[in-house]
Amino acid sequence: MNRINQKLAEKEQILSIYFSAGYPSLNDTVGIIAQLEKSGVDLIEIGLPFSDPLADGPTIQNSATAALKNGMSTKVLFDQLKDVRKTVNIPLLIMGYFNPIIQYGVEQFCETCAAVGIDGLIIPDLPLEIYQSDYQELFEKYGLINVLLITPQTSESRIRQIDAASKGFIYTVSSASVTGSSTGFGTEQEAYFKRIQDMQLTNPQLIGFGIHDKQTFKTVSTFAKGGIIGSAFIKHLTYNGVNRIDTFINGIR
Repeated sequence: MNRINQKLAEKEQILSIYFSAGYPSLNDTVGIIAQLEKSGVDLIEIGLPFSDPLADGPTIQNSATAALKNGMSTKVLFDQLKDVRKTVNIPLLIMGYFNPIIQYGVEQFCETCAAVGIDGLIIPDLPLEIYQSDYQELFEKYGLINVLLITPQTSESRIRQIDAASKGFIYTVSSASVTGSSTGFGTEQEAYFKRIQDMQLTNPQLIGFGIHDKQTFKTVSTFAKGGIIGSAFIKHLTYNGVNRIDTFINGIR
């Protein structure tokens, strides 16, 4: 069983953490992964930096820009991850845009993901129809779960189509804005979470965008399988470096 599915099956209130590979320093990637696992995180989303991150807010954009300046690239990331499975067992996903994957070569990318122990991919700009027609067979060949996203604007019929095509979890975007822009959840967002919850989808949902503390994580965990934190964690890395990761995670749990 894929590590993602195994974790989803065995635990509630899943906490997934996103960070940009190569930030704060180029060679911090594996150390951050190890510390996140030790701190009790359930899933890790490794951001593959890209020069034009349309869905990302300023915090993630700035970390991606810094990572690129540090020398991060797809090849460098894979080189860093080549031995990661010798030390960690946590489910690992790569989240990024499709352009760098195409440049690397889609099959080579998938093959290398499988070789280093990546369990899934989150590619916001890869449309469902293109994935199904051109890449699904390839992803499945290498045992990679493709995580699809929904937003408050996604229709019920589209959500059910995404649910039928999913084999892990559905990334539920809390709002139509970019990452890191919310300070909390209002009644409108909670109504949206409840609407998705009431649809009783086959796949569990993890809610992302706007989760930054214990209260917001608790809120999303009442409506979904858990939550995803990105910008708030990157801010913690910016101000504290990589030595106090457990402090941040303990503040969420």
